[in-house]
Amino acid sequence: MKVLVIGGSGYIGSHCVKALINSGHQVIVFDNLSNGHSDKYSDSHLFQGDIRNIKDLDSVFKSTNFDAVMHFAAKIEVKESQIDPGLYYENNVLGTINILESMRKHKVNTIVFSSTAAVYGNPTESPIKETAEKKPINIYGKTKLIIEQMLEDYNNAYGLSAVIFRYFNASGAATDGSIGESHKPESHLIPILLDKLLNAKEFIINGNDFDTPDKTAIRDYVHVMDIAKAHVLGLEYAHFERPYQIFNIGSGEGFSIKQVIEQAEKLTGKELNVQFGPRRDGDPARLIADSTKLRDILAWNPEYSTLDTILQTALHWYKKTHDIV
Repeated sequence: MKVLVIGGSGYIGSHCVKALINSGHQVIVFDNLSNGHSDKYSDSHLFQGDIRNIKDLDSVFKSTNFDAVMHFAAKIEVKESQIDPGLYYENNVLGTINILESMRKHKVNTIVFSSTAAVYGNPTESPIKETAEKKPINIYGKTKLIIEQMLEDYNNAYGLSAVIFRYFNASGAATDGSIGESHKPESHLIPILLDKLLNAKEFIINGNDFDTPDKTAIRDYVHVMDIAKAHVLGLEYAHFERPYQIFNIGSGEGFSIKQVIEQAEKLTGKELNVQFGPRRDGDPARLIADSTKLRDILAWNPEYSTLDTILQTALHWYKKTHDIV
């Protein structure tokens, strides 16, 4: 298939592009490069543009008769979303409306959308099923839920085929070391932890009073290559089955912050300088995915989502990008 990957130069998008190409699909990446890197793709595979600009989208859709769209382009920083909600509604919601209307105009009827476990807010069940109550507690999560609802409406009204993936904690890097996680600023636990550990810097755990065995928050870490595998399966399912379908992507196993630290210390042979700070607003004690639906319908089976593999690949990527032997 010919696939337009919007936001394909970012962390998860670039791993999905790699998986799509390895599966024989033709890919064009559309990205404004605010969080991505142009050096990942040749000029023939990268179209620089912004989803808030309808003319940019119209240009890329005119360039190729696409079979499907994968949409990763979003503002994702929770703290920033609370400070500047207008930016998040403009980019995430308005930008997606522009994508959907461009798809309609150019008769592209299949989309795979990148959503988030943040739509659940503070869940009352664990592990979390897709049917759990959706009560996002930040603007970022609200914008993703709005888009999910938009996609359902477009499915009902226009026959748009949509597969939605709700990510839990995407982590790790490509096993060949070719691509990995590089946000600016970095907000994900594992790359921050490795940076602090390898450079003897202080690391602050936000909260040590959670209702968990060691009092630190528990999260479900899923390897980015397993996420990419799910997207390839989801693309083919969306194209041929024409559904509106939502899937959680997670390993189904939870690790506390302290457990991740202990494993990273063991892997590197270094000891982390840990301090404790206050909880972040709205941080739930546990976020663990029930990915049974993904396994049953798409026959997805994670290959890399052990904590050890996640940390090893992330460490390899960190050392490569920081010239550490």
